[in-house]
Amino acid sequence: MIRVVLAQPRGFCAGVERAIEVVERALRKYGPPIYVRHEIVHNRHVVEDLRTRGAVFVDELDEIPPGAMTVFSAHGVAKSVEEEAAERGLPVIDATCPLVAKVHNEGRRYARQGREIVLIGHAGHAEVEGVIGQVPAKVYLVQTVDDVAKLEVKDPEKLAYITQTTLSVDDTRGIIAALIERFPAIVGPDVRDICYATQNRQQAVRDLARHVDMLLVVGSRNSSNSNRLREIGAEMGKPSYLIDDADALRGEWFQGIATVGLTAGASAPETLVQGVLDGLRRFGEIEVCNQNGVAEDVRFRFPAQVADV
Repeated sequence: MIRVVLAQPRGFCAGVERAIEVVERALRKYGPPIYVRHEIVHNRHVVEDLRTRGAVFVDELDEIPPGAMTVFSAHGVAKSVEEEAAERGLPVIDATCPLVAKVHNEGRRYARQGREIVLIGHAGHAEVEGVIGQVPAKVYLVQTVDDVAKLEVKDPEKLAYITQTTLSVDDTRGIIAALIERFPAIVGPDVRDICYATQNRQQAVRDLARHVDMLLVVGSRNSSNSNRLREIGAEMGKPSYLIDDADALRGEWFQGIATVGLTAGASAPETLVQGVLDGLRRFGEIEVCNQNGVAEDVRFRFPAQVADV
């Protein structure tokens, strides 16, 4: 018998739910195809499901036919992408998560103050590329404390920092501390830019890891917040696996394991969690219980184009 403890909270956050429903509402209102720049959220199953319903995912706007309804993903886009869409006359629905948009606004506010910006984030991530492209100032990307040590800026007295929304809270605090030590005049939002859902899921995993023998995280490889959850479990000394779905489960993982913690990244649907529970039953009897945790009730408004659908 394996005891499985379900993390609370887990899975979809309000920004992801909103982004997916924006595409679903657009398909209902305008009919397929709806073109989406980049994956609407970083989950293979979600993307494939929307694709079967008529969403077409593209890397760049030049892949979209003239006049076709276009959706920007939850991760946000650079100002240049917005301008290109306007030049081409593409009707756009912006599904950028409001918490990512808040980081854009903070960056622009610091730029208006004449500051250079340090962005704490992961190189190449869609959200990071969008933030850099939204801030009309010099932006330095740092990923580690070591990056801070090597950072050369124009004016240490006119510096601000902002952060990607899906980072590890603990790692980010360390990087912020290093920035403040090196550049005492720097200003920024502490870890408030890390979204509530990311923080809640990380705290749930920290609490869970104290009481389980192993951690399973449902999420895609390119999901930043899902990767952070697996890393937290590993840092706490527990075997921790990031899996797309039940097909990734391996019987040998469960030798000598009595209790498994199960969570899901903010872009992973609950159906995949339930599928993993079914998959675990292939290896024997399981007992499922729920962790006591934060109940989330955040809801974001929809863009005007699909608010009435």
